[in-house]
Amino acid sequence: MNVFVDRMLRAAKLDVHLYEEVEADKNAMPQAMGVVILASVAAGIGTMGMGGASAGGFVLGIVASLGGWYLWAFLTYFIGTRFLPEPQTHADMGELLRTIGFSSSPGLIRILGIIPGLGALVFFLAAVWMLVAMVIAVRQALDYTSTWRAVGVCAIGWVIQTIILVIVFALFGGGAPPPAG
Repeated sequence: MNVFVDRMLRAAKLDVHLYEEVEADKNAMPQAMGVVILASVAAGIGTMGMGGASAGGFVLGIVASLGGWYLWAFLTYFIGTRFLPEPQTHADMGELLRTIGFSSSPGLIRILGIIPGLGALVFFLAAVWMLVAMVIAVRQALDYTSTWRAVGVCAIGWVIQTIILVIVFALFGGGAPPPAG
């Protein structure tokens, strides 16, 4: 099995060692971006089963996912290293981008949303699974000993990202934003 697929599977299995591995591997950035893109494509395909996703919306969704990934990593980095660091906390943006990118791996199951009647359930399960992976990714990237601190960083970042998205959508007349995460 190739390294990329193996890493995605290990990320989805919530393998703590995988998140340490990609945190340290500066060459894993294209792979992390690939995971975000694949998870976005899966969501776009899954959304079609729920009567959504035009071709333009599909492409826009991928671009928005990449932007959201960067924003989420920046917020996590800023909150985790400036406001809620532990004494041993040391991280850079690349480490957060790589670990958070791989935490999107469970999002690949959203492709199953194309099956009529399963969309909402699949998207809910994917969101919960991705959130758990995100907490592990943040805990490892920020060198936390406390999972609760990682939960706090994710919660604060989610609120700030949601506010930013609401403002952006209001400014550009896009209506209500899609749920963050």
